[in-house]
Amino acid sequence: MQRTERAQGCSLDLKFMDPQLWAYGQSGMLVSDCCYPCKQTNISTDLGLSFPQPVQEYPDPQPGSDLPSNQTIPIDNQKRDPKEKESEAANPNSPKPQKTKKMPVFKTPFNGYAVKFSPFYESRLAVATAQNFGILGNGRLHVLELSPAGPISEFASFDTADGVYDVTWSESHESLLIAAVADGSVKLYDLALPPASNPVRSLQEHSREVHSLDFNPVRRDSFLSSSWDDTIKLWTLDRPTSVRTFKEHAYCVYSSVWNPRHADVFASASGDCTIRVWDVREPGSTMILPAHEFEILACDWNKYDDCVLVSASVDKSIKVWDVRNFRIPVSVLNGHSYAVRKVKFSPHRRGAIASCSYDMTVCLWDYMVEDALIGRYDHHTEFAVGVDMSVLVEGLLASTGWDELVYVWQHGTDPRAP
Repeated sequence: MQRTERAQGCSLDLKFMDPQLWAYGQSGMLVSDCCYPCKQTNISTDLGLSFPQPVQEYPDPQPGSDLPSNQTIPIDNQKRDPKEKESEAANPNSPKPQKTKKMPVFKTPFNGYAVKFSPFYESRLAVATAQNFGILGNGRLHVLELSPAGPISEFASFDTADGVYDVTWSESHESLLIAAVADGSVKLYDLALPPASNPVRSLQEHSREVHSLDFNPVRRDSFLSSSWDDTIKLWTLDRPTSVRTFKEHAYCVYSSVWNPRHADVFASASGDCTIRVWDVREPGSTMILPAHEFEILACDWNKYDDCVLVSASVDKSIKVWDVRNFRIPVSVLNGHSYAVRKVKFSPHRRGAIASCSYDMTVCLWDYMVEDALIGRYDHHTEFAVGVDMSVLVEGLLASTGWDELVYVWQHGTDPRAP
């Protein structure tokens, strides 16, 4: 498939379109044959998707609403008992129950793409966003502060000329974070410096959009960038140019993730329907897994077993693999109704996996038990495209989506509740 191929009935060139969504349409999962940039109104409508709207106990803000980007949303989450109203009428001077609470949500000006908890501060979170669903326009990188007693506040923000698709924190410098930008650049920001001094470096080697980043948790001085130019690049903080380029995938590389125990080993997920395992000391990939029949959008390593990884695909499934015997998956997790955009293994539970999907849900799984789906959250009103689990606080999750909202919540609670 040529990336400049046109969709049926569409006058736009697909080189301006997220290739994940083109593949998403090609897999037969879309009702409409036309790509989403044609109308640029409500994205679910433009894609021809007839999503059932979840029954919402709490009101959600709609994209384009008048809610300021740095303000939380008051909700009335108390169901009043009729007897309580009678008692209140009989005793007008009695204290009235508190009706308004603050939702743990942050409104961004652009569409959310990725979230990442800081490995140093349990209250700090980075968010990558892009204007106009990442098709065209600016981007903004947010650094948020979480407060147990109040709303989510913005600690810092950085504007970019193009959308920001991913973000990662340095494992060695608490104030350093790195952004993947749609213009093919990788930008480094230092929160210890004034805004005028940022970005501290802009690395421009990829020829197309940079889609993901991952910092080496073992060596702590290097990171990977994955791009729609079909390549992966290895970088170190002390060099202005990449150390090496890995080019074997035949289509966009959506994700590359370091092994949590081996400093030289990483895995990559691609639109060519394969996962490849690499060792930077070797000239090429050391293993190729034909993991799915459609594009693979994400992968991650198990934090407790360095031979187990998980993949997520346009085919709506999540698969767990053991690289010691990869002919068949260890587990296949079905439950999402559209493409699965991100997957993350838990840093606290051996079998736990978080996922988010174009079906607007975030799911939590345990692939080691019979009933693998242990949690489903339907708080987003557009594609859920970013999810992360805190390394420092067990059970704390964050998600973002194209509804321009960032949620932070504890597993087992309603993300929309105070």
